[in-house]
Amino acid sequence: MTAPAARPTGAAGLTSAQVAERVARGQVNVADDASSRSLGQILRANTLTLFNAMLATAFVLVMLTGRWQDGFFGFVLVLNTAVGVVTEYRAKRTLDDLAILDAPTARVWRDGVEVALPVAEIVLDDVLALSTGDQVPVDGEVVETRGLEADESLLTGESRPVRKADGDEVLSGSSVVAGSARVRATRVGDDSYAQKITAAARRYSLASSELQGAVGKILRVVTFLIVPMAILLALSQVRALGGWDVVRSNGTWRDAVVQAVAGVVGMIPDGLVLLISVNFALAAVVLARRQVLVQELPAVEVLARVDVLCLDKTGTITDGAVALDELLHVDADGRADAVAATDLDPEVLGVLAAIGADPEANATAAAIGAGVADVAGRAAGAGSARITDAVPFSSARKWSAVQVAGVAWVLGAPEVVLAGRSDAVAVGTLEAAHARASDGSRVVVLCRAGATVPDPDAPLPTLEPAALIVLGEHVRDDAAATLSYFREQEVGLRVISGDDPATVAAIATKVELEGSGVRVEGADARRLPTETGALATALEGTRVLGRVTPEQKVGIVEALQSRGHTVAMTGDGVNDALAIKTADLGIAMGNGARATKAVSRLVLLDGKFSTLPGVLAQGRRVIASMERVANFFLVKTVYSTVLAAVTVVAGLVVPIAYPFLPRQLTLVSALTIGVPGFLLSLPASSERYVPGFLRRVLTFAIPAGVIVAGAALLVSWVAGDPDVAGPTTARTLATLSTLGLGMVVVVLHARPLVWWKLAMVAGLTLAGLAAPYVPLAAEFFLLERPDGRQWLLVAAVVAVGGAALTGVQALARRRAPHPRGKIS
Repeated sequence: MTAPAARPTGAAGLTSAQVAERVARGQVNVADDASSRSLGQILRANTLTLFNAMLATAFVLVMLTGRWQDGFFGFVLVLNTAVGVVTEYRAKRTLDDLAILDAPTARVWRDGVEVALPVAEIVLDDVLALSTGDQVPVDGEVVETRGLEADESLLTGESRPVRKADGDEVLSGSSVVAGSARVRATRVGDDSYAQKITAAARRYSLASSELQGAVGKILRVVTFLIVPMAILLALSQVRALGGWDVVRSNGTWRDAVVQAVAGVVGMIPDGLVLLISVNFALAAVVLARRQVLVQELPAVEVLARVDVLCLDKTGTITDGAVALDELLHVDADGRADAVAATDLDPEVLGVLAAIGADPEANATAAAIGAGVADVAGRAAGAGSARITDAVPFSSARKWSAVQVAGVAWVLGAPEVVLAGRSDAVAVGTLEAAHARASDGSRVVVLCRAGATVPDPDAPLPTLEPAALIVLGEHVRDDAAATLSYFREQEVGLRVISGDDPATVAAIATKVELEGSGVRVEGADARRLPTETGALATALEGTRVLGRVTPEQKVGIVEALQSRGHTVAMTGDGVNDALAIKTADLGIAMGNGARATKAVSRLVLLDGKFSTLPGVLAQGRRVIASMERVANFFLVKTVYSTVLAAVTVVAGLVVPIAYPFLPRQLTLVSALTIGVPGFLLSLPASSERYVPGFLRRVLTFAIPAGVIVAGAALLVSWVAGDPDVAGPTTARTLATLSTLGLGMVVVVLHARPLVWWKLAMVAGLTLAGLAAPYVPLAAEFFLLERPDGRQWLLVAAVVAVGGAALTGVQALARRRAPHPRGKIS
């Protein structure tokens, strides 16, 4: 029996020999990265479908007739399958790369020295050094802590940070939000908590969207109808051609097969599925070129219907950089006077310098330290200041504490650490802090707190203010223009921040959140109700919130969602992660915390706030084009279904031929769906997408399809009279009338008709009209040249049908409007 590996002693870490021993045993942090579906499974899943089976059967039947010209719809089958395979394989690659653990390296103690290693090289019993902002790469046990607090919300759903003591367990995938620690690895690789969750996350599932769901419903209905319709249509065409004996003897069974295939293939909106996948994928590619990572393709759809954008001030409106602007000495009477750093109490200077020099200092503490370090170093006795105990800063508490030379000090938000006090010192300090915060500055107060640091889980004792520290934030140069764009696009804006409400409001005023010259008022989030309905009501008239906790950010997002809003949330810190995950569209800054980027749907890789307008415009372009093109496809589905049904039912009384061949429907689809659909998807759109896609589209497509089908049947019936013309002429006139009405549908959905759209319509119309006169086209599509009377028939039918289609669209807009009102 092999002896167990020796464990390290204390927090010094493993020796090289102990590491080699564990590597040999396979006790390394390497996990199975395979997703749940192999490439073979993906190929089978996208190839062996009922949809493909129907199209493939129809294709084979047409090929058996020898009329390959009528089998062009087979290319759609191939393209649909190819796009499905490529899209899912891309998803597989993404899933293979997916990890709750996003940290590329970890700091590990080896042979008594701290080294940076790839997380895959961590072994069992390694001792890791963790500090604020780090993500825990393995499960472990705390062996030495300095106020470590872990955010386990991504794993357990618990939004409050969990304070860890020596001997406590920390879970892989959690994030350090305060303090630091040394942690011994107890579970690595597939045994770790995060890897077990990741394995479940890797199980393949297509992200849903309203567009995809609506098309799926349509396909299910069509699938239910298509098999019996194909059989009945084939039987009706056999009867129309003289019966079984006749079609077998003269070979016209081929005509019956081709006409039946034409009827059922036209019912399938095959290209619409393809177009949605391609549009989502192309949008992701375009956004990637703009340094935007789309982590979930249907996020493009969510982009288009966002009507409220929640902004975290720091890192979004400001770039997060802070610098010390001013120091104010607070005397025993509560007066706060601005002083030079050299005139500040040396003891206070020394404490500020020590706070700033702490390796675990956050951005605010580091800026303070940088501003006083030189002066403090020269002050008598200040250079020897050393922290002997500490409570790290927490965004939930809004304060931190240190012990220096036997005295405890608290640094935090004035209205938090001095809350509830009415004495002159507290009132004077708060008034001075508010006056500076109203100018857009960040203000913190340093207070004496007795001999020992306060308990972070208990109310603060009475503190003695010693100094106010005023810091300035740098506002992004592009913030004002970006916010102006969102106002113009009727997207409601909410700024939510952990800073003083007056500070946040001043910065919001500076970037013209509500317009030029409009002063913005800030609200204190601590006074907000907690019940979702009441909170939603309170938010209706509130644009700027300060002193917001991470839990409240989630509540604010949920309250806005409860009122039917589609909410986007931007942020960069760990404290934003849960709100970003809760929002309909989470947007993380590229320089933000790893945990925040891990749960977001979009990542702004360049960290530029000004990228967002282009992101929104791209989403709206894609969805507006998809809804427009869906009308084209579904009108065709409806009129094909109506034609097939009428042919079957009428055939029970008077046998009639289906009015098209598959190749003629291919021509109609190319000129009235494919080409215009592609071209109309290119321009930008400012329309905000709202739910109700299927209802809006069907409200137009069903009556429009009936009108087009009626027109095709009418001209086919008139021209099909043996005394007037033959079946080829009837199909020609049905094709031309359907082309004409299809172009009317294009015109109705291409508004406003700018020059290039008019040129497109004119070019496509001329191509359709010229088809019977171009020998190669006429021969391929089996079209005849109409005479003058027949052209008049087509023109009259298109004119009347076009007027009816215009009326249908006007009625459809009233019944299923697309609201675009301003969001308050």
